[in-house]
Amino acid sequence: MAAGSAIQIPSRLPLLLTHEGVLLPGSTMRTSVDSPRNMQLVRSRLLKGTSLKSTIIGVIPNTSDPTSDCDDLPSLHRIGTAALAVQVVGSNWPKPHYTLLVTGLCRFQILQLLKEKPYPVAEVEQLDRLEQFTNQHKSEEELGELSEQFYKYAVQLVEMLDMSVPAVAKLRRLLDNLPREALPDILTSIIRTSNQEKLQILDAVRLEERFKMTIPLLVRQIEGLKLLQKTRKPKQDDDKRIVAIRPNRRINHIPTTMEDEEEEEDHDDVVMLEKKIRTSSMSEQALKVCLKEIKRLKKMPQSMPEYALTRNYLELMVELPWNKSTKDRLEIRAARILLDNDHYAMEKLKKRVLEYLAVRQLKNNLKGPILCFVGPPGVGKTSVGRSIAKTLGREFHRIALGGVCDQSDIRGHRRTYVGSMPGRIINGLKTVGVNNPVFLLDEVDKLGKSLQGDPAAALLEVLDPEQNHSFTDHYLNVAFDLSQVLFIATANTIATIPPALLDRMEIIQVPGYTQEEKIEIAHRHLIPKQLEQHGLTPQQIQIPQVTTLDIITRYTREAGVRSLDRKLGAICRAVAVKVAEGQHKETKPDRAEVGEGEDCKEHVTEDAKPESISDTADLALPPEMPILIDFHALKDILGPPMYETEVSQRLSQPGVAIGLAWTPLGGEIMFVEASRMDGEGQLTLTGQLGDVMKESAHLAISWLRSNAKRYQLTNASGSFDLLDNTDIHLHFPAGAVTKDGPSAGVTIVTCLASLFSGRLVCSDVAMTGEITLRGLVLPVGGIKDKVLAAHRAGLKRIIIPQRNEKDLEEIAVNVRQDLTFVMASCLDEVLNAAFDGGFAVKPRVESLNSKL
Repeated sequence: MAAGSAIQIPSRLPLLLTHEGVLLPGSTMRTSVDSPRNMQLVRSRLLKGTSLKSTIIGVIPNTSDPTSDCDDLPSLHRIGTAALAVQVVGSNWPKPHYTLLVTGLCRFQILQLLKEKPYPVAEVEQLDRLEQFTNQHKSEEELGELSEQFYKYAVQLVEMLDMSVPAVAKLRRLLDNLPREALPDILTSIIRTSNQEKLQILDAVRLEERFKMTIPLLVRQIEGLKLLQKTRKPKQDDDKRIVAIRPNRRINHIPTTMEDEEEEEDHDDVVMLEKKIRTSSMSEQALKVCLKEIKRLKKMPQSMPEYALTRNYLELMVELPWNKSTKDRLEIRAARILLDNDHYAMEKLKKRVLEYLAVRQLKNNLKGPILCFVGPPGVGKTSVGRSIAKTLGREFHRIALGGVCDQSDIRGHRRTYVGSMPGRIINGLKTVGVNNPVFLLDEVDKLGKSLQGDPAAALLEVLDPEQNHSFTDHYLNVAFDLSQVLFIATANTIATIPPALLDRMEIIQVPGYTQEEKIEIAHRHLIPKQLEQHGLTPQQIQIPQVTTLDIITRYTREAGVRSLDRKLGAICRAVAVKVAEGQHKETKPDRAEVGEGEDCKEHVTEDAKPESISDTADLALPPEMPILIDFHALKDILGPPMYETEVSQRLSQPGVAIGLAWTPLGGEIMFVEASRMDGEGQLTLTGQLGDVMKESAHLAISWLRSNAKRYQLTNASGSFDLLDNTDIHLHFPAGAVTKDGPSAGVTIVTCLASLFSGRLVCSDVAMTGEITLRGLVLPVGGIKDKVLAAHRAGLKRIIIPQRNEKDLEEIAVNVRQDLTFVMASCLDEVLNAAFDGGFAVKPRVESLNSKL
């Protein structure tokens, strides 16, 4: 725009009524709008306007907008400021309102109020000339000495401030660049002034009058800054004097205050901490970091929150076992004896531990192996880890990973976070105090995943022998050597372990126990432990092996021994009641003879009873000791048997077969039931089956339909099309349990063949195997657990795939001797073994066709 052109504001302006502040030309103000008329002005004018003219409003100071539209407007201040609305921000909390950012342009005078609703609009007259901002020399000539005086005071005021602050430096540049007539309004809005003083400056229309009113305000601000600077200087001198006096107090042994004593103690602690850091055997990188942190700690005030964080970090670094380890016990014979005493069976696991000891004898710097014990619950995976540590003479630490879903539990938190702490690995090393413990990572298959990261991915570095020599915890932020730690992980199944993590571990299967093994475990370990826990002795209770077998077969059905241990505990508690009652009766012999036959329900051996009565040395014992636990006592204590042999009863009609399934809890027998009815050829499957098992059922029915003539299988109407006007329903009992997998294929075929042939499946036969559309039987997994489940259920013959014959070597000899195994490579062999007398196949008659 040319220098001589005039800049005019609109002659009609909407009015914004304010009472909190005074907007001066050239300054910016933020004001809140919540009254009805002002809100309507923002909505109708500012938010809906599209031109620059619609953003120019008139700001009237010292005037309150009525809280209701019905109220009349108060008297308006005569002078206002034309302003440009730069920003509008709306909010609904705590009540609907707008926040406006407005910049003053020039003064105006209200000539006439045109309307009051929905917002006031007035006819105005512009008082300031906006074009004079472009002609600085003319204004200087008119104002003369008054302008120079104002400028000198303004420069003096700004130079008394800290010029290193960017806002102060910018203000100094504005004094030289802006025209002099704009400075009174701008400086009045910056310096400390009241609203009444600002209102007087706003009302000063003449420029000379404005300068005269602003100069006293500047002088007052300058005098205030001078007084403030005088009061600050002595305070700084006092601080220096106090700092200089404090060392003299210590020299002259002048009594100090409690604060001084605490400072001395903290200073001594920091010196001791630095001494520990320098004498510790940490790595060079860690030592460098610690020395850097201790220097920061010395310069840091104790009141800072970072002081405690840094000190805790340094204390942890000192306490970590950087180079402290225990010496391994490498006597293989003693280790074998100790493992055999602590755990029965588990030959494969014991063999691996002895191999590690043997290699350690030949090579001292052997890296710790990463073992993973996989097996059903209750087989002793966790307890054998403790026994391994005891055998090696190492410290033992257990880390429970079940349900962990934050990778910071493994790697720790960065020290920038509030409440940060190291991960469980570093915390475990601090707890045991050595760098070669046995770490048991329990339930590694039950790790979770969340927004905080994947802990299974964080374990990749921990469980990798090629990487864990420089494991970096986020809290430490320096490498720590984990290569000497013996990591043992436990899991119930490998299906839920990520493949990358599974690849870093050496898998050792820990299968369920046989009945004979459970009996030995009960009498070697469980019964002595329960007797000790309940304060009983072998002279007070006897549990023969026959009773133990009854508990195993009729009251528990598990791969491990946890339920067996609980049942033995229940027996011991019941016997403890009898013993306590017997001791009470001993103090009252007259009533003991009367109540002896009523109170004792347990069997008493003939040899023990007279011995306890006639022997004077045993008078302290009740006459019914020792209590013999037999089947009748079991029924009284544990109730009726929970599991009965129902195999023969459930196979009493066609259409039922027994399969074998694997679960994370061990092997299980699984019944498959089938029925047919008139219908439209539909196949119904129930029992919470997975997709793979449903496909096995469709495979089975397709194979039987294609071979119906060969086996003489017909539906109810005698047709070889088994689904002709016939619906088939396959059900897998225990419907609340999800089932999936291909190993039920041969069982479904046998069940349907029994249904359509009307013949019963042998009651002592169980089977497992995957089938194909061509009738082949493919290998499956979990053979050992499945065989043990069949053995527990009392079955005698087991049909398994031919290619699973190698898996039978893992089964104990006594179990193999009790069972008969049928190796099948095709479904013909399965059907012949599942039915008494085989399954008849109609011979194929070759027809002769004439070629004449």
